[in-house]
Amino acid sequence: MSLSKTERLRMYELMVRIRRFEEKTIELSRHGLTPGRMHPYVGQEAVAAGACAALGERLLHQHCVRSDCIVSTHRGGGHLVAKGADLRKLFAEFMGRATGYSSGKGGPMHFGIPELGVLCTNGIVGSGIPVAAGAALAAQMHPPPLSPPMGGMKGGVVLCFFGDGASNTGSFHEGLNLAAVWRLPVVFLCENNQYGETMPISNAVAIEDIASRAAGYGMPGVVVDGNDVEAVYEAAEEAVGRARSGEGPSLIEAKTYRIGGHFDGESSHYRSREEIDEWRKKDPIDRYRGWLLGEGICQASELAAMEERIREEVEHAAEQAINDPFPALDSLVTDVYVPGTWGVAL
Repeated sequence: MSLSKTERLRMYELMVRIRRFEEKTIELSRHGLTPGRMHPYVGQEAVAAGACAALGERLLHQHCVRSDCIVSTHRGGGHLVAKGADLRKLFAEFMGRATGYSSGKGGPMHFGIPELGVLCTNGIVGSGIPVAAGAALAAQMHPPPLSPPMGGMKGGVVLCFFGDGASNTGSFHEGLNLAAVWRLPVVFLCENNQYGETMPISNAVAIEDIASRAAGYGMPGVVVDGNDVEAVYEAAEEAVGRARSGEGPSLIEAKTYRIGGHFDGESSHYRSREEIDEWRKKDPIDRYRGWLLGEGICQASELAAMEERIREEVEHAAEQAINDPFPALDSLVTDVYVPGTWGVAL
């Protein structure tokens, strides 16, 4: 794999944008501006940036790729940013504003952005896995130039994000088995951030690598350093290539760490300060920044200018969203019920 300077800087930019977005979201939450719990993605940015960069005609060059779709989780902010979502609309949705992607009714865990190839985010652990398999089946059945029944899919590949906790659900088995039997164009990406809510992965899984389960379904399983953005990109690019060429699904396990609690405001009493500090030393953004500078790929001034631009972009988007209106009362059931069914006894 050979990445250009432009591609590497784009990868760094994606990670920094995700981090600043997450930090601002936490700030808004602590000021009481978000109605629900925020599930921070801080520490896992390399997974979203590296994996989404491998989609379509290389997201590194194209801000929005519509041919390939993603399925996300309750911790999905980073995935949405990496797929090219508008920051103002994201903030607005998180704060329940009418200008949000779901008109302020979905909140931080329930997104669907078909024009960007975001099929859904899910508040139920593991529920996105069979959704991804179904979407991949639609893509397989409707190759170009046919138009599929759902927006965004045009014979593309589905990238399904889920956590280590989801790997122990029935939907994991069902989704991976179905995808393998039908050789569906889907990449299953397990973000092993070491904890399923408060339970350490070592207490929930009797094997060292979740990716080793792939052999039981007849698909490749790969373990990558989830804090190394180029390692994630390389693994995802290979898996996407397999899926696109008709070779079927893959399972990638990206080993990473969520620096914050399961949700913002949690005490994290189940983790030691030493453990958190040790993982902070592996921060994916600091790590990549040091590597870019050490290899002479760019100058510190270039990165500083980029970081300041992103900071201003995030602040401006948040400020706009804060001033956006809440949904009107007469839109209470709009986009919630099938037209004509509201008030009808079932």
